[in-house]
Amino acid sequence: MATTHRENLKSQYPWAQSPLIVCAPMRLIATCPLANAVTRAGGLGFLGAGTDVSTLSEMLKEATTSFQKTPLPKTPDGILPIGVGFICWGADLSVTLSVIEAAPLKPAAAWLFAPQDPKELLCWTEGIRKASNGLTKIWIQVGTVASGSELAKSCKPDVLVTQGADAGGHGLVQSSSIVTLLPECVDDLARGGFGHIPLIATGGIMDGRGVAAALALGASGVCMGTRFLASPEAVISNGYRNAIVQARDGGVTTARTTVYDKVRGTHGWPESYNARGVLNQSFWDSQKGMSEEENAKLYAEAVKMGDEGWGEKGRMTTYAGTGVGLVKRVMPAGEIVQEVLRDSSRRLVAVSSRL
Repeated sequence: MATTHRENLKSQYPWAQSPLIVCAPMRLIATCPLANAVTRAGGLGFLGAGTDVSTLSEMLKEATTSFQKTPLPKTPDGILPIGVGFICWGADLSVTLSVIEAAPLKPAAAWLFAPQDPKELLCWTEGIRKASNGLTKIWIQVGTVASGSELAKSCKPDVLVTQGADAGGHGLVQSSSIVTLLPECVDDLARGGFGHIPLIATGGIMDGRGVAAALALGASGVCMGTRFLASPEAVISNGYRNAIVQARDGGVTTARTTVYDKVRGTHGWPESYNARGVLNQSFWDSQKGMSEEENAKLYAEAVKMGDEGWGEKGRMTTYAGTGVGLVKRVMPAGEIVQEVLRDSSRRLVAVSSRL
């Protein structure tokens, strides 16, 4: 069945290599340079529209110009070979649909995440399919077995992104790692008659070993976020990027918390979500009882420090997954894709030879 899943993805994204390597639609971070580089290297890059779609039209125009100037072989007619990610609780659906409808090339995929009510995803799914004339494939991110099955029935997505607890950035407060989440989702979907839906694993995957493990668990491809933060194409400061490369032992040096949202003044996330980041002074002061107001004031002062505001003794938000210790150096995004593909292939062959 896993082979069928990969064949489904290959038919949807014929330019991509197998297994599919995806760049997460990180809000404000995944813009055209990152998305384009990942796709051109044989993966699938996503633009991070997030909660604000006011710049969506311009992002799509920029990406379209790039691929019209230097076309990507095997791209289907009418398709822009990158996706767009939406944080549904904050993004304006009507604006989104207008932009997609007007776009000369339709995004290859729309990644839907974190609605206030899961029922809203049906409106997003139906609206995007209509606005894109069925060209834009629907990806829905889930973090539980039950939500995967429910959304498979109601929305019939083209892909389900299964996010484990090790993921950096926002995710469910209560969740499990992909080691258990992924195979249970595979089994549950198969029992319900939705075994044909490809699953993309995300959460803690940093290299070819993680890819090989995810494939063994039943995934058809993987998504990485933290790994791509250590690329020059990611729109983050050098301080943030250096903090990622310097972090180690992510199981104890990161945590899921709402502290970093609060100090940044980020509001609106459903209560079932928090975010994993590298622990620093903002977190420790909160643990010691510092008020939100004082913590936010100190955070604002740290912002003025530029790159010096990051690091273990800094205060700036550094979202990252538990695998952050495996990120050793900064590499171009395209090279990351190719390295991960090569390494995963070698790992799978090596494991097979031992059996």
